Amino acid sequence: MLFRFRQFPVYKKAKEFRKLVKKLIIKFPASERFGLKDQIDRATNSICLNIAEGSNRSSNKDKAHFMNQAVTSLEEVISGFDLVLDDKIITQEEMNEVLQLGEEVGKQLIGFSKSLTRS
Repeated sequence: MLFRFRQFPVYKKAKEFRKLVKKLIIKFPASERFGLKDQIDRATNSICLNIAEGSNRSSNKDKAHFMNQAVTSLEEVISGFDLVLDDKIITQEEMNEVLQLGEEVGKQLIGFSKSLTRS
């Protein structure tokens, strides 16, 4: 079945996370346009794109590889937000939102990946 990733709970949660990130990176100063803002944006997109790309792979090992790639992109996003928090571009409350939703996405990705490698 094509586009089955659109039904995955983890994909829906990743899109929710992307929406939050987009809302926050709009606040970044112009000086970050080609720095952390773009890096975080690309990494956030990569989470959803890796879920989609892995969804139709022929082996569970390949599918799990792409879920793991999505996790590494999530880690990159969180690291980027650590840096902008240090730079006082976002508030601690905003960071807490990112961490909470990011953790939900991460747990789902890891769980999905583990379920694939057990099969």
